[in-house]
Amino acid sequence: MANRTDPAAKSIRGTNPQNLVEKIVRSKIYQNTYWKEQCFGLTAETLVDKAMELDHIGGTHGGTRRPTPFICLILKMLQIQPEKDIVVEFIKNDDYKYVRVLGAFYLRLTGTDIDVYRYLEPLYNDYRKLRMQSADGKFVLTHVDEVIDELLTKDYACDIAMPRVKKRWTLESHGILEPRKSVLEDDFEEEEEKEENEQMDGVENGGNDEKDYHHGRSPTRERDRDRRPDSHRYRFASYLLQIGIRFIFGSRWWLNCFLQDRDYDRDYDRDRGRGRDRDRDRDRDRDRDRDRYRLRDEKDYGRERDRDRDREREGRDRERRGRDRGGGRRRSPSRSRSRSRDRKRRRSPSPRKNEAEETKKKEKKTSEKKEKKDDGTDHPDPEIAEANRIRASLGLKPLK
Repeated sequence: MANRTDPAAKSIRGTNPQNLVEKIVRSKIYQNTYWKEQCFGLTAETLVDKAMELDHIGGTHGGTRRPTPFICLILKMLQIQPEKDIVVEFIKNDDYKYVRVLGAFYLRLTGTDIDVYRYLEPLYNDYRKLRMQSADGKFVLTHVDEVIDELLTKDYACDIAMPRVKKRWTLESHGILEPRKSVLEDDFEEEEEKEENEQMDGVENGGNDEKDYHHGRSPTRERDRDRRPDSHRYRFASYLLQIGIRFIFGSRWWLNCFLQDRDYDRDYDRDRGRGRDRDRDRDRDRDRDRDRYRLRDEKDYGRERDRDRDREREGRDRERRGRDRGGGRRRSPSRSRSRSRDRKRRRSPSPRKNEAEETKKKEKKTSEKKEKKDDGTDHPDPEIAEANRIRASLGLKPLK
C-alpha cells in the first residue's frame, strides 16, 4: 500500500507515473531505509520540508546500488503527483538550490516540451555549486547550470532515462515557442547603440580613419583581400564597375581585363597539373627504388645462405673423413678381421685415380680463390668489401 500510486494521479505519457523510473531502480528505492522511514505518508505540503533537508544530488551508488535521498524524493513526487503550481514554486525558489533542482528534475520527467524549455532554460543563469554523489560513492562538485544542461541534452540523468523532447528550433519554426532571449541581450544592444553613435560622430567630423577603425578594417587590409587569387566575387564586382565606366566612355579595356583573368586561370590550372604529374613521377621513382633494394637484399640473403650450407657440408665431410682414418669407435677383433678380409678382396683404387682427384680439388680451391679475388669481397677493408658485394649484385666492377 505504501508503494502504490495515488488513485487521483493522472497517467503521464500513457503509463503510470512511477513507471518513468526503471523497475530495477524502483525496487532498490522500495527496499531503502530512507524510503521506508522518511518518505512514508508524505504529502505535497510536507514534501517541502524533506526537500529543504537535502544536501546532495545523485542516483544510485556503491556495489549494491543504493539510492540517494534525492532520487527517493523524485519517486515520491511521481507517486503523489503534486500540482503544477507547487512544482513551479520549487523551480522559482532562490533560497534553496536543491529544492530548485528537485522541481526541475520532476518537471523534466512529467512536463510538456513547452514547459520544459520555458521553466528550465532560465536556470542556465544559476551558477551555484552543488554536491553530487557519483556511482562509486564519492562526492564531486558541479553547478546548477550544468545539471540543467544535462537534463536538456542527455538521455540519462541520475540513473533515470529522460523522456524525449522536441528540438527547440522545431518548436520555433512552428511558432509554438518564442526565440530564446539571453540575459545579456540588453547589454549587447547598449554596446551596439554606443558603437553606432560613435560612427555617426566620426562621419560628421570627416574622420575616415576612425570609421575604418570602428569597423575593424583598414584600407591596406581591403587591398590585400582583393588581391587574393580565390576572391573571385570581389574581383568580379570591381570588373562590373569598371566595365560600366569604360563602356560609357567607349573603351574596350574591359575585354582585356577578362582575357587576362582567363589567362591567369589557365596558367594556374596548368601549374596545378604540372605539380600533380611531378608528384606522380616522384612516387613512381620511390616505388622502383624500393623494389630494387628489396631484390638486392633477397639476392644477398640467398648468396649468404648458400655459403653457410657449403661450409656446413664441408664440415660434415671433414668429420666423416676423420672418423674413417681411425677416430671412430674401437671395433672388436673379429669384426676388424672380417672387414680387413673384405677390404683385401675388394680392388684397391689406383694411385693415379687418387692423384687426379687431389688435383681436381686443388684446381677447385684455386678457382674459388681467384673468383673471390676478382670479386673484391675479400678486401681487408670491410667497407670496401661491403661496397664490392653490392656492386657485384648490381653487375658492376669491384673497387680496388
